[in-house]
Amino acid sequence: MKKYVIGVDVGGTNIKLGLVHSQGHIIARSYFSTIPFSSSKTELIAALAQEIKAIIISHHLKNRDIAGVGVGLPGLVDDHQGIVRFLPNIPGWRNVHLKAILEKKLNLPVFIDNDVKLITLAEWKFGAGRGVKNLICLTLGTGVGSGLILDNHLYCGSTNAAGELGHMPLNEQGPACNCGGFGCLETYVGNKRLFALASRMMNQRGMTTQKMFALANQGHKKALQYWHQAATHIGNGLVGIVNLLNPELIIIGGGVSHNEKFLFPRIREVIKQRAMDVQASIVKIKRAEFGDDAGIIGTQVLVNAKIL
Repeated sequence: MKKYVIGVDVGGTNIKLGLVHSQGHIIARSYFSTIPFSSSKTELIAALAQEIKAIIISHHLKNRDIAGVGVGLPGLVDDHQGIVRFLPNIPGWRNVHLKAILEKKLNLPVFIDNDVKLITLAEWKFGAGRGVKNLICLTLGTGVGSGLILDNHLYCGSTNAAGELGHMPLNEQGPACNCGGFGCLETYVGNKRLFALASRMMNQRGMTTQKMFALANQGHKKALQYWHQAATHIGNGLVGIVNLLNPELIIIGGGVSHNEKFLFPRIREVIKQRAMDVQASIVKIKRAEFGDDAGIIGTQVLVNAKIL
C-alpha cells in the first residue's frame, strides 16, 4: 500500500489540504482562500492543482508515493462519475467534471464525494466509531448534515444523496427551509436559527452559541433553557432515525457539539423517552473526535476504498 493520500476539504471560504498517512495521521497541512477565485471555477481548480503539486514537491515525494487525491465538497456530488452537481455556497459550480480535470492536471487518481460523508468515514475508521458496524454521524453547523454507516459500509442511496437528516421534518407546518421544504430539523438547530433564537431570548443583538454556552456555564436560566430546547429538537430529530435504522452509535460533530454537557444528556433522555425500547436501549451517543480535520482524514478512507 502506498503511504500517502492528499486530502482536500473544500469550503465556501477556504480550501484546506493535508498529506495523510495510511494510518490516518495528517503530517502536513496547507490552505488557501476561495474568495479571490469566486468568479472563476477554472482558476480555482488550477490553484488547487498547484497547491497539491506544492505539497508533493515540498515533502520530496514523487507521484508514485501518492495513492491518490481525495476531495470533499459541500454539496451534491456524483461520486461515480466524478462530477460536482451543485455547490450552494460557491457560485458557478454546476455539473463540473472535477475528477477528470484534476486527474489530467496531476497525473494522479482523484476521487470526490460529499464532505459530510468523508467526515463519517474518518470517524468510523479512525475516530469515535472505530469497530462499530452501524452508526450515524451528525454534523451541526451552518447546516445539519449526516452520514450513515450500515453493516460496515457507507450508505449512499440511489443517487449518492442519502443521509439528509437535517431535512427530515420535525413539524408539518414549521419554518421554511433552504431546501424548499418546511419544518426541517435544520430550521430549528442550524447556526442561523440558533443565533437568532439566542438574540431573541436574551433581547440582545449579536448573541452566538458560544456566548450562550458561557452563560449556561454560569448557571444563567435562559441560557440553560436555550440549550434544553436545542437538545430536545435534536433528540426528536434522531428518534425517527433510531427507530428506522437501529444504529449502535450516533456521533455528533460540528461547532455546536462542543456544548456536549448541555446537549447530550437531554438528547439521550429524549431518545429514551420517545424511541422504541429495543432501539433506544442499544444506541450510544459520542462526540466526534477529529473536529475540523475529519474531512481531510476521511479522504484517506475514500481513496483506499476506491483503489483496493
